[in-house]
Amino acid sequence: MALSNEQFERVATTVITGFLGSGKTTLLNALLTQDGMDKTAVLINEFGDIGLDHLLVREVSEDVVLLNSGCICCSVRGDLISGLRDLFVKRTRGEIPQFDRVIIETTGLADPAPILHTLMTDPLLTSKFRLDSVVTTVDAVLGSGQLDQHPESVKQAAVADRILMTKADLASDTMRNSLATRLRALNPAAPIYPVINGDINADKLFNAGLYDPASKSMDVQKWLRDEAYDHHGEEVHDHDGAHDHAHGDHTHHDHSHANDVNRHDDHIQSFCITFDEPIHWDAFVTWAEIFTQMRGESLLRVKGILNLVGEDAPVAIHAVQHIFHPPASLPAWPSDDHRSKIVFITKDLGPQIIRESLYHLNAAVAETAETAASVKDSTPD
Repeated sequence: MALSNEQFERVATTVITGFLGSGKTTLLNALLTQDGMDKTAVLINEFGDIGLDHLLVREVSEDVVLLNSGCICCSVRGDLISGLRDLFVKRTRGEIPQFDRVIIETTGLADPAPILHTLMTDPLLTSKFRLDSVVTTVDAVLGSGQLDQHPESVKQAAVADRILMTKADLASDTMRNSLATRLRALNPAAPIYPVINGDINADKLFNAGLYDPASKSMDVQKWLRDEAYDHHGEEVHDHDGAHDHAHGDHTHHDHSHANDVNRHDDHIQSFCITFDEPIHWDAFVTWAEIFTQMRGESLLRVKGILNLVGEDAPVAIHAVQHIFHPPASLPAWPSDDHRSKIVFITKDLGPQIIRESLYHLNAAVAETAETAASVKDSTPD
């Protein structure tokens, strides 16, 4: 489970998602002109969808161009896996310049989960690329209506590491504040940045992953951001030694207006479950297998740091729906707090069943281990 230095050197990958017309292309254009972006490769769906004419230098091949900024831009008409593999092979052969970051721009109607699955599961890609951040653009004027009408836009916001409220100058203070409140309820841990014409420092969007390239260490607290959930709901304690910070807003929206719609984000919950007692790895694996098979579509995103029985160092876990990324052993605990903390963003799945099922599985494994140890101790040599 250890994270090697080779994995630290994998190419940081950022996914930019957002609903149709929310400003993904404008953001991308603005980012590529910034200092420090010259070693970036960009994957888009079609060159015609992005206004890069003024940035275009020359075409290297049918689907690769070099930009004035030094960035590489590729169109991916088919499979993302083949696109990323081709990009890496061309870099290895020296056919395109070296790059240390990849940005993938999704289509406006895309569910980002399959892209995250690809980055987390394909053997070649996981050895060469690492998911660093998911950036979601939300239109400040039209965003609320899109969240009401399009479930894709809700998922895009729910799985984000960073949310950009675009066209902020066109929306009133009331509209911006209302949308921000709604987005924070969907995803308490993601910072929300108002943006005009894609103008935002790239540093705010990157390095949201577990690994911090600046300090060359594991930045668990920034990655997990479990403290964000303390401010978005009351803390609930149980008899089982576990508790969760559950945000109640998601199931108690005000539906007093006769024509109010059944908002898609009413089905989304964000919460952090904390376990005081160490967790048996076998119990967690069994729990993960059951929930990914039975309710995988409801686990939009899961991040956690586990205190495992028999392990001195913490273990980081990360999942998107049906897929759990291979766990990573961390060098040390980020603080004196050695409790297990797991952050969930779910659809139609509350904290109680998750918390209780993991608790009971852990108790059962602990009892089995204790019984086995007792039998061993009582058996004559």
